[in-house]
Amino acid sequence: MRLSRFFIETPLSLGEHELPEAQAHYIGRVLRMAEGDALQLFDGSGSEFRGTLLEVGKKRVRVNLDEQFAGQTESALKIHLGQGLSRGERMDWAIQKATELGVREITPIISERCEVRLKDERAEKRQLHWKQIAISACEQCGRSVVPVIHPPLALADWLKQTDADLKLVLHPVAEPLSRHDKPFTLAFLIGPEGGLNDAEVDQATTAGFHAARFGPRVLRTETAPVVALSVAQQLWGDF
Repeated sequence: MRLSRFFIETPLSLGEHELPEAQAHYIGRVLRMAEGDALQLFDGSGSEFRGTLLEVGKKRVRVNLDEQFAGQTESALKIHLGQGLSRGERMDWAIQKATELGVREITPIISERCEVRLKDERAEKRQLHWKQIAISACEQCGRSVVPVIHPPLALADWLKQTDADLKLVLHPVAEPLSRHDKPFTLAFLIGPEGGLNDAEVDQATTAGFHAARFGPRVLRTETAPVVALSVAQQLWGDF
């Protein structure tokens, strides 16, 4: 039977630990786990820990970790996804699926056709929300390392600071991915709901990005990363 699996922000080690309040509430009040139940924890370091609940209270949960082992191996292909900022569930979906597909870093991109505008305080809250989306996806899919979710960034700034062996911008008129040699690091740029305009595509290509396409159909902004990352992992990663 598969154990319930939880991410813990603080470093873990063998022995007894008191779990943070959020996880304690979820384990005790939502899942209604009890003393003696087994569970599995990970802290993002790449290691996994199995243990047993020692105490389950309303506000306090203690666990004894008695086994440490190497977690799921990360794909050798290190992917940084620049995902056009989109509304609500579409952005959540893109981050969730990108995490499941092994992306290492995600940066929400602000471009001309973005329909979402985030001020500083709201942007910080959204970043924390997206991080929790990625954590939950890791808990579900078995990843032991949580991808980095960067703060939203203007397209021009992201293009300047992004470095990778291969940099790709999705565009309907382009050559297929299979034409490129195998990279070790990969940057993907995907536009928002309205897509990138021609000037932004030109800006990306000037910054060293190659235009890439996935068949004849135009994909939604939340579908594009699923297809792009799946194809990249099949060609060069761990699929």
